[in-house]
Amino acid sequence: MAVILQEIGANAASLLPLLDKVDAKNWVAKGASETYAEQLDMSRQQAKALADGANALAKNPEKLSASLELFFRMEGLTTLLASVEEGTRKYQGPEAAQALAGAYAEGGANRERLRGYIVSLAAQREQQFEVMDREAQRCRGTLMAPTPAKTTTGRKK
Repeated sequence: MAVILQEIGANAASLLPLLDKVDAKNWVAKGASETYAEQLDMSRQQAKALADGANALAKNPEKLSASLELFFRMEGLTTLLASVEEGTRKYQGPEAAQALAGAYAEGGANRERLRGYIVSLAAQREQQFEVMDREAQRCRGTLMAPTPAKTTTGRKK
């Protein structure tokens, strides 16, 4: 999984130069909504955070919380990029939009692998917790059970 995470990080990092070529401020001058500029900035932040998070998670891929955080970043970036691509296509040209879409699409298979891995990891953790809970219940039952009464043989010493 570490290799896949590193590739996800590299794919996210490869978006940064393409996002830097997007000129949303010029779009606003042409009548586009300010929202595009905000989404572009958020896309840059998410792509950088996704790259950093994927590379950090590659060192310890068993962390479910970090895996989920990375997944949510991926989903957020996907949504943001869809809007930025739309604005790029409309205000800057289809070539720039296609370059951005193509670059992100290159990492699609690895993102799907990560999604599957997270589901599998969560299922594994659930199973481990169920086993721990059953064992804890068994131990509580043993500790709470009344102690057997001492039996005497009737002899005096």
